[in-house]
Amino acid sequence: MAKAVLVVDMLRGFLEDGYPLYCGPGARRIIPNIQRLLEQEIEEGSKVFFICDHHAPDDAEFEMFPPHCIEGTAEVEVIPELAKYPGEVIPKRRFSGFFETDLDERLRKLAPEKLIVCGVCTNICVLHTVTDARNRDYIVEVPADCVASFNPRGHQFALEHMEKTLGAKLVSSQAQKALPAKFKTPDFILSGESADIYFVRTVDILRQEGINPVATMEIFPSRAGILCGMEEVKALLSEVLPENREVWALSDGEPFERKEVVLRITAPYQSYGTYETAMLGILAHSSGWATAARECVDAARGVPIISFGVRHAHPLIAGVMDYAAVVGGCAGCSSIIGAKLAGIEPAGTIPHTLILIMGDTTKATQAFHRHMPPEVARISLVDTFKDEVEESVIVARALEGHLQGVRLDTPIERGGVTPHLVKEVRAHLDLAGFKEVTIFVSGGVNPERIREFLDSGAPVDGFGVGSYISSARPIDFTADLHEIEGKPIAKRGRLPGITPNPRLKRIM
Repeated sequence: MAKAVLVVDMLRGFLEDGYPLYCGPGARRIIPNIQRLLEQEIEEGSKVFFICDHHAPDDAEFEMFPPHCIEGTAEVEVIPELAKYPGEVIPKRRFSGFFETDLDERLRKLAPEKLIVCGVCTNICVLHTVTDARNRDYIVEVPADCVASFNPRGHQFALEHMEKTLGAKLVSSQAQKALPAKFKTPDFILSGESADIYFVRTVDILRQEGINPVATMEIFPSRAGILCGMEEVKALLSEVLPENREVWALSDGEPFERKEVVLRITAPYQSYGTYETAMLGILAHSSGWATAARECVDAARGVPIISFGVRHAHPLIAGVMDYAAVVGGCAGCSSIIGAKLAGIEPAGTIPHTLILIMGDTTKATQAFHRHMPPEVARISLVDTFKDEVEESVIVARALEGHLQGVRLDTPIERGGVTPHLVKEVRAHLDLAGFKEVTIFVSGGVNPERIREFLDSGAPVDGFGVGSYISSARPIDFTADLHEIEGKPIAKRGRLPGITPNPRLKRIM
């Protein structure tokens, strides 16, 4: 089924300075995000609707707001940056795109699998449109980096209300979806060297006794979370299981509940018994990392999260950890190997090292701009030598329009990055004419700090999360035999026989 994108009030009257209800530079910063969203959705066959304020000169709404977007004026035109994209224009006279328009009729004919709603203002027309969409039982996604308001507190309230009360899903337009990774099982795992010794001995004893029953093993978690590691387990099983096998599983990225069966294997026991340790360990760590990443993503309400945690992990597992972070919802990761596994490009800015060696932030950023390919984002680290506010403006001026963002990573010895610092940097960049330069925050970021920034209205455009993901507690998984040669069986305290789970899909 198709998807429908509702672009709400991205009009000259709201997005161009000088008009009575200009929403400010914060609203203009979502324009590139909406452009990327439309390009992606149009390529996938989604239908675009431009929902546009369109008032009569004596409209009753002007009792509350200044006259705006009057029919026949330039204010009602879709901004030039978006007007080039194909879509149907639906005029509206009230906050909701559904009120006294034919939007619902057009959507019913289209029968979209979901609606994606973006635009301005988050707490007014976007909120009311999402409310009416949910009241009509549409599945709704709101890319939080594609909505904005002149009122930061109203913006945050509306995002939380749409998610927690209306049931809309907050996402990021920049979020990456990890592709099924092509894992190759290392020889030391295939040889059994990573296994608990008693499993190796058990298989050896059974082999010498000539006993190799077809047995069904089920694997389940100790607590709820986000599944990751199944692609790696699948690669292992494809190497060791014979043709007479049956494997059912949930997929990477799916949520699971406590004690829910996520994997069921039916095959001759000797073929997989040695690898119980490996399968449990893979699922435990990867699901722990993915779950921690999802906690950050949920707290960020659509603001992109980048995984910066590989410096806290052993290099043998660094790539798997970053892959798990992307499975959990991160928009990107910093390691090359993790990005390869996830099928994306690695993300990163500039380290303090380059700035310290070159002796100046501006020189380092200019060198970065000269030598890096154009597809690499020009984001400068601005806390090395000078005040963050001063350095942000200096670097922006030096790059003459090429700077895309600044990263604040102020050390704890100087108080760390605070919501007020972000607001101050934003204000001075705007005053200097660099309204399109984004602000990225890193350093000790966790869900609690993310919520603190957003609840205070700090205009953060992205977060880098390191140790909260890399040090995540593994989720314990347990494996039990439930059938041997078709006969139900279980140890004391467990129920014999297959545990029903209609969510499982056959993967082998």
